[in-house]
Amino acid sequence: MKAASPAASSAAKNGFFRVLGVDPASAGPTGYGIIESDGRCCRMLHYGALKVAPRRQKECLGAVLHDVHALLCRLMDEFSPDALAVESVFTALNMRTALRLAEVRGVVLLAAAQRGVAVHSYSPREVKASVAGYGQADKKQMQLMVRALLQMTETPEPSDAADALAVALCHLQAEQARLRFGLPDKAAGANLRSSLSARAAPARSGATHNMRRAS
Repeated sequence: MKAASPAASSAAKNGFFRVLGVDPASAGPTGYGIIESDGRCCRMLHYGALKVAPRRQKECLGAVLHDVHALLCRLMDEFSPDALAVESVFTALNMRTALRLAEVRGVVLLAAAQRGVAVHSYSPREVKASVAGYGQADKKQMQLMVRALLQMTETPEPSDAADALAVALCHLQAEQARLRFGLPDKAAGANLRSSLSARAAPARSGATHNMRRAS
């Protein structure tokens, strides 16, 4: 677990956009990382990986979910992020692993909803392409790119924590591009599509009714 200096982590957020990145895991450590940017420079505030002891997992089936939820709530209370970025479920995973990962991801979404923090999801390929410029980058390449982009003095370890920082960087870059080019965010786009679909439904129904009457 690493953190920036107390002065940096406790500084006012005026002019800074802060993101909590999460790399959920089905069995291994769940990585987390918090970064912020003022539009010119980006810095790391805190990162690490949560590993629940095997003995505790045997004693309590929901131990991982409980501990991940408690950790994220504590991080959001302490750092007050503007957004939470999480890696989506990899579709090539086997069913059992995908279900376990979905459970952890559900806890991440729950914690964010309870704290009123907007959630943004990115696929592993999107994160790699955004941070390393290559959708098939390996973990070592990602660690080195994260270190360079955040101007860190050491390579972030473990790789789960580096992945979480990468997810946060991916969202930060997407948000900066959205603001620069005036693009709608994903949530706004989804709401717009839902609204348009709802408006189009009565029109289609009316058109069908008129066609039947004409026949």
